[in-house]
Amino acid sequence: MPLRSFWLFCLLITLAAPAAAGAQDLGDLRGWGWRRYPPRFASPDRRDRRFTFSRVLYRSVVREWRGQGWATDYPDADINFMRRFSELTKGAVASDSNGDVDHVIVTLTDNRVFDYPFIFMSDVGTLGLSDDEVQRLRAYLLKGGFLYVDDFWGDRAWAQWEREIGRVLPPNEYPIFDLPLDHPLFHTLYDVKEVPQIPSIQFWRASGGGTSERGSESAIPHLRGIADPSGRLMVVITHNTDIADGWEREGEEYEFFYRFSPEAYALAVNIVLYAMTH
Repeated sequence: MPLRSFWLFCLLITLAAPAAAGAQDLGDLRGWGWRRYPPRFASPDRRDRRFTFSRVLYRSVVREWRGQGWATDYPDADINFMRRFSELTKGAVASDSNGDVDHVIVTLTDNRVFDYPFIFMSDVGTLGLSDDEVQRLRAYLLKGGFLYVDDFWGDRAWAQWEREIGRVLPPNEYPIFDLPLDHPLFHTLYDVKEVPQIPSIQFWRASGGGTSERGSESAIPHLRGIADPSGRLMVVITHNTDIADGWEREGEEYEFFYRFSPEAYALAVNIVLYAMTH
């Protein structure tokens, strides 16, 4: 498939309005960092087992420049990724009663997290997990779940993430490692030849086209993983890059789309296909 040609065509598609929040009472979650769009939780009677983009709601305990915690790029990134995933692959995606893509928000302490084999977290340099969340995320991952984290930059954010995920998966048992470019994940559907560095569109505009949001400190983007003892990837990490902004902002500006969205989708489609087939 000629990827760039396909995406230039897709640029003309009108983006849908953000989906409404679910029916769950949100009164006790207003301190969890949501602003414009309340979390869209899964319906309690949901039975759709097709692919669902499942974003984790978490508390932020430190501040990051331009950071927005769990809601970074929400909800347009989630909506757009599900739509393009259904167009670029033969994978079926979940839909709600209105026929719209059924992206959801999950919390780690809700039993429904185990209904979703793929979960996503953004801006994890601000992440703080309770002891209950640590235990539940460990159980989720060791039972076969897959976590993809994205959009955090620099040494400080990495140290915060490394500390929190180390509570979940102790590094002496589950070390973090860089995935080599010959790893099958890079070639699941598309041949991804490098880890793309994708900035937020705001930084890209303000910097006159720059891509490293923390200067020389974040100059090199990384794709790292954590595996179980059998070698199954449980966690995939994109650091010093904002892959999801390539989905969220696909219809906002032609040049940003052309430079970043094809690479953002190619890598993420590979990650999801790999997660769902291993």
